[in-house]
Amino acid sequence: MCGFAGFVNRDVGRGPETTLERMGEAIIHRGPDDAGVWVRAELGVGLVHRRLAIQDLSPAGAQPMASASGRFVIAFNGEIYNFRQLRAELEKEGCTFRGHSDTEVMLHAIERWGLEESLPKFSGMFAFALVDMKSRELILARDRMGEKPLYYGWQGKSLLFGSELKALRVHPAWQGGVEPGALALLLRHNVIPAPISIHKGILKLPPASLVRFPLDGSSPATLPEPQRYWCLEDCFTESRAPESFEAASDQLEALLGNVIEDQMVSDVPLGAFLSGGIDSSTVVALMQARASQNVRTFSIGFDEPGFNEAEHAAEVARHLGTEHTELYVTPEDALDLVPRLPDLYDEPFADSSQLPTFLVSEMTRKHVTVALSGDGGDELFCGYSRYPSVHKRWQVRNGVGGAARRLLTRLPEGPTAHVIRSLIPSQRGRSALAIRHRLKAERALASAASLSEFYRQSVSFWTEPECFLSNVNEPLYGLSGNLPNVIPQDSLKTLMWRDLNWYLPDDILVKVDRAAMACSLETRIPMLDPNVVAFALSLPLSYNLKGGIGKQVLRSVLYRHVPQSMVDRPKQGFAVPVGQWLRGPLRPWAESLLQPSVFDKQDYLDRLVVHAYWQEHLKGREDYSAELWGILMFLAWLERTGG
Repeated sequence: MCGFAGFVNRDVGRGPETTLERMGEAIIHRGPDDAGVWVRAELGVGLVHRRLAIQDLSPAGAQPMASASGRFVIAFNGEIYNFRQLRAELEKEGCTFRGHSDTEVMLHAIERWGLEESLPKFSGMFAFALVDMKSRELILARDRMGEKPLYYGWQGKSLLFGSELKALRVHPAWQGGVEPGALALLLRHNVIPAPISIHKGILKLPPASLVRFPLDGSSPATLPEPQRYWCLEDCFTESRAPESFEAASDQLEALLGNVIEDQMVSDVPLGAFLSGGIDSSTVVALMQARASQNVRTFSIGFDEPGFNEAEHAAEVARHLGTEHTELYVTPEDALDLVPRLPDLYDEPFADSSQLPTFLVSEMTRKHVTVALSGDGGDELFCGYSRYPSVHKRWQVRNGVGGAARRLLTRLPEGPTAHVIRSLIPSQRGRSALAIRHRLKAERALASAASLSEFYRQSVSFWTEPECFLSNVNEPLYGLSGNLPNVIPQDSLKTLMWRDLNWYLPDDILVKVDRAAMACSLETRIPMLDPNVVAFALSLPLSYNLKGGIGKQVLRSVLYRHVPQSMVDRPKQGFAVPVGQWLRGPLRPWAESLLQPSVFDKQDYLDRLVVHAYWQEHLKGREDYSAELWGILMFLAWLERTGG
C-alpha cells in the first residue's frame, strides 16, 4: 500500500528529480516509510514512489522497481494477494527472484506472460504506472473494482499522473481550474463519478481499465480512450449458481474464508473494522476462526440516539473473543476534523460518513498497520433496503396506482404550493420551497424511462442541479447510457449493477482509501476479491432477498458463528448526525463558507438559492443536511485550494 506519481514531457527541464521528490512529498502520508525516484531523460518520463512497507520490508521491495531484464519499470500502489501462487507458477517456468515482494512477482509475470494476460491473473487491489522500455510507452492501470485511485491528464505539454491530485498540483506545469460539469455531478451525487474529476483536463482512470501513452514526445490534444481488461457484466450469469441455498452458504463460507486467510498475510500488525453489522461481523468471524490469537477489532460510536452501533459491535466482539477498541465521537471531534477534509479528499467529496471513517482509521492506525473491512457486501448480496423499496415504487409508478403521482408532477411550481398543502395532508405545514423541492424530485421520477434511470433519480440529492448553477450542463458519464443486455432490465440486479459501477468505486472506496491512507493505514476488502464477486453475482435473487431483507446467504454464513439475535436488526449504516451538528456546533463553520466573500471566488453557485435552503434547514422543519453538505464541501475545497 503506497502512493506514486509521475510525468511525461520530452523536455524534462532542470532537476526532474527535484520535481518528482516534491510530488512524492505531497503524498507522503500514503507511504511514510521510504521514497524512490526514477527518470529516463531520453524518453521524457519520470516516476516517484512513496512506500508504506507491508510485504518484504527489506530494500528488495523498494520502488520504482525494474524487471530482471530492465525492460519494465513499475511504480505500484496496492497489494496482490495471490502473489505467492503466481510466484510458484513463475518459478516452475524458470524465473528467479531477488526478494519476496508482490511487486517483483508482477514484473516477472508481465515480462513472462505479457501485460494483457497478467492483469486478469492479479487478485488484489492496485493502481500502477508501467514504463515499457522496448515499446517506448507508459501504461497506467487500475484494479477491477476500483479500490485504488489513479488520476491523469495533460497540463500544457506535460502528462501528469498519480495516486492523488495533490501530487499533480505541485508540478510546475499544473494549470488547474474547476471543471463546471463536475460540480453539477457533485450536487447530484455528493461525489464526482469517474472518469470526471473536479479539474479541467484531469481524468480518473475507470476500474478494470488501462490506458497507453507513447513516449515519442507528442502531447495530443485529447486523451486516449482507456481499454477494459475485465468485464463486471460477465459475472451476472446464474448458470454457475449452486443448486441450493445451503450449498451456496457452504461455498460462500469456504470461498470467503480462503480469501480472508490470504488477506491476513502481512509482515506488520493487522486488525479489522467492526461495526456490528452483517458484513464486518462476517469478515471478523472468519478472521477469528483462522487466527492463532485474538484478532484486533476497532469501532466508533456516537452519543446521539439512532446513530450508535458501537454497542452492537462490542457485543459481537465479546462473543467472538476479539481484542476490541472503540472510540466515541463528539461534535467537537467533527468540528476539529471538518477543516481538514479538503486536504484529505483532494476534490470535493460529500459523503458525511467520511468523518467517522477517518476517525476510526486514525484510531486503528495507533495499533495496527493493516485493517480488513466489510465493504462491498450490500452491493454484491442485495443488502441495501433501498433496493426493494425503489423497485416497488417503480412498479407502482408504472401501474394504476401511479396515476395520481403522475398528475401531481404536472402541477406548476410556486403559486400552487398552497393548493397542494390544502389537498395533500402530508404537505400541510411545509413551506413553498420544500414543496417545490419535492415536486422536482417527483417530476424526475415520473419522467424516468427505465428502472436504471428511476434509481439514479431516486438516489440523487439534487435532481435538477442546474437550479443552483449558471451556464453549466450536467455531463454524461459512465452510467448515463443504456443498460447492458446481460442485466435484466426490470430486475433488482439493475440496481446492484449501478452501485457496483458507480456508488461503490466513486463513493465508498474513495471514502475508505483517502481516510485510511491519510493515516498511513492499509485497508483490505475481502468481499471485492474477483472470485467472491463472480460467485455473489451468479446467485439468483431468491438466495439473497426474502421478505424485503437482503444478504440472506451472507447472513446464513454469519449465523454459524454469531447468534442471529445479536446481528439481526435494521441497518443503520455509518451515518453521522450532521443535520443536528449543522444547526449546532458546525453552524459557524458553515456560515463562514456561505458569506459573499467565499461565493465571489466562483461563478457557478447561486448564493440566493443556497441561502434559501440553508435557512429552511436551520428552522428545523426540513432536513437538507445531505444536500447542503455537498455545497459546503465544494466551498470548503475552493477556499482551501483556490480551485
